[in-house]
Amino acid sequence: MDYKNAGVDIEAGYRSVELMKEHIRKTMRPEVLTNIGGFSGAFSMEKIKQMEKPTLVSGTDGVGTKLKLAFLLDKHDTIGIDCVAMCVNDIACAGGEPLFFLDYIACGKNYPEKIAEIVGGVAKGCEMSGAALIGGETAEHPGLMPEDEYDLAGFAVGVVDEKDLITGADLKDGDILLGIASSGVHSNGFSLVRKVFPMEKEALDTYYEELGGKLGETLLTPTRIYVKALRNVKEAGIRVKACSHITGGGFYENVPRMLPEGRRAVIRKDSYPVPAIFDLLQKKGEIEEYMMYNTYNMGIGMVVAVDPADVEAAKAAIQAAGETVYEIGTITAGEKGVDLC
Repeated sequence: MDYKNAGVDIEAGYRSVELMKEHIRKTMRPEVLTNIGGFSGAFSMEKIKQMEKPTLVSGTDGVGTKLKLAFLLDKHDTIGIDCVAMCVNDIACAGGEPLFFLDYIACGKNYPEKIAEIVGGVAKGCEMSGAALIGGETAEHPGLMPEDEYDLAGFAVGVVDEKDLITGADLKDGDILLGIASSGVHSNGFSLVRKVFPMEKEALDTYYEELGGKLGETLLTPTRIYVKALRNVKEAGIRVKACSHITGGGFYENVPRMLPEGRRAVIRKDSYPVPAIFDLLQKKGEIEEYMMYNTYNMGIGMVVAVDPADVEAAKAAIQAAGETVYEIGTITAGEKGVDLC
C-alpha cells in the first residue's frame, strides 16, 4: 500500500505545479521575492513606505455553485477569473490596490491539465487586477469529493493610504450614484439559477435569441473586475465617497453597506438596461421582482458615489478603463437603506 493507492497522486501534484508556472509568471510584480514552489510567498513592502499611513485591506471568497456549470460543460478556463474578481473588487471598494493573491483548490482527484486550466483563469484575473499570484494550494481529497469535482477559493491582500480609504463618511444629500455595468450574473445566486434551469448539458447548450448565445456560455461569463476603473477615477483626482460591490444579496443588502447613518440611496431601475439573462431568469422561474433585486446584480456590478461636480470626469475615467457606466441615482437624507423606483 502507498499514498497513490490511497487516492492521492503526488506525481500528479508535481505535474500540476509545472503546468501552472507558465500562467503564474505572467502575474509577477517587482515586489515578489520568491519563486513558485516554496513554502510561502514573499512580497516586498518597500514601495508602501511612500504612503503616509499605509493600511492593508484584504478579501477572501469563492465561486460557489457556479462551479456546477463548469463541471457540466467541462469548461474550467474562466472560473478562476470569478474567484479573483470576488476578492479584488471588495478591496477596490475600500480604495485599495490589490497586491497579491493566493488560491486554494480542493479536488476529488488531481487531473494536472484541469488544475492548470483553473489556475490559468486565476492568473488571468490577477493580470487584469494587477495582483501577483504568489502562492496557493491544490488539495486532493479522495473519498471526500467526487473525482471529477473541485472547489475553488481565494484570498487577496491590498494596500491603501489611510486618508484614501473609501468609507462613505462624507456622503451628502445630492451626491450622485454611478453604476458600472456587470457582465451578467457574475458569481452569486447560482443555487437559484440551478433551480430555474435544468442542470443538464443539453439545456445549457440551448441557444437563446435574446441572449445572443447558449445559456451555459452566458451563465459562465466571468465576473467583471473593476480595479482598473476605480484606479482611473482615483488617478483623475476624483474622490470616490462611497462604493458598493453588488454581490450576493443584490441591491437591498449591498448598497446600504456603503452608507452612513442618516443617508439613503435612491436608485432608478429605468436608468440602465437590464441584461436579457435576468429577464429570462425571472420569467422562467416566476421570480418576484423584489427577489431579483435582492439576489442578483441586475446588470450593475459596482455602485460608486461621487460629488455632482465630478460626475462627468468620473464617467470618462471609468469608460477609459473599458467599462460601461450609467448615472443611476442619488443620495438623500433619511433612514439608512435603499429605494428602488
